[in-house]
Amino acid sequence: MSWKAIARSATGTSHLKQQIPCQDYGSCKILHDVIIGAVADGAGSAIYADVGAKLAVDTVLECLTKEKFSGLAPDEAEARELFTKVVNQVVATLEAQAVSKGYAIAELSCTLLAFVATPTWVAAMQIGDGFIVLRCQHEQLELLFSPDKGEYINETTFVTSATALAGMKVDVRSHQPEFICAATDGLERVAIRMSDWTPFTPFFHPLEQYLREASDLEQEDEYLLRFLDSDRLNARTDDDKTLLLCCYDDSSNSR
Repeated sequence: MSWKAIARSATGTSHLKQQIPCQDYGSCKILHDVIIGAVADGAGSAIYADVGAKLAVDTVLECLTKEKFSGLAPDEAEARELFTKVVNQVVATLEAQAVSKGYAIAELSCTLLAFVATPTWVAAMQIGDGFIVLRCQHEQLELLFSPDKGEYINETTFVTSATALAGMKVDVRSHQPEFICAATDGLERVAIRMSDWTPFTPFFHPLEQYLREASDLEQEDEYLLRFLDSDRLNARTDDDKTLLLCCYDDSSNSR
């Protein structure tokens, strides 16, 4: 058995009209039987939001790559300690970038979602909006955290905020993860039922099926790219869209 994963982004129609680059970024690494992943969404008001999002994700992956993960799941306190260390490094990296370029760190503001998964457990964190949906063995799809929404529309918490660590959500699940989807808030309206904050299964099922059936995800990404930039999806959301899809795959049973 092994992990399969892919991350792709599409620029929102509103950004295309304003000639603004995609301010989302997502990526992951597979380290033997461990997968680490992160997704960030740059603040719309931040001039260098795209740079901040990529720096944040790259820093998360760099930090988590240095960690040693065992088959025993961490408790929530241990996971919070790990992710606090990671977030502090992300902020330090953004601060160094801001100083070197001569602008305020707020110009690199972004949300941040990250996770570590092994064949027997998953630990995840979230600062700001966006979502992580998980399905463990013999269980239904589950939204790990309700998105962080402020008092006003489009208001959320960024990793650079003074309250970021205080508001950071952390969860650990000691079950075999079979499917993980991390995404930016551009997909919330179509993927999550806002009435009760539950995943909309018809959104996720085709994505997991594609993930399991593709033999080479880096080469066979046309389906996902077409989906993210489809007229049908763009009619529902004009924001940037990023999807990070992962599944624990038994190739002998997935064909």
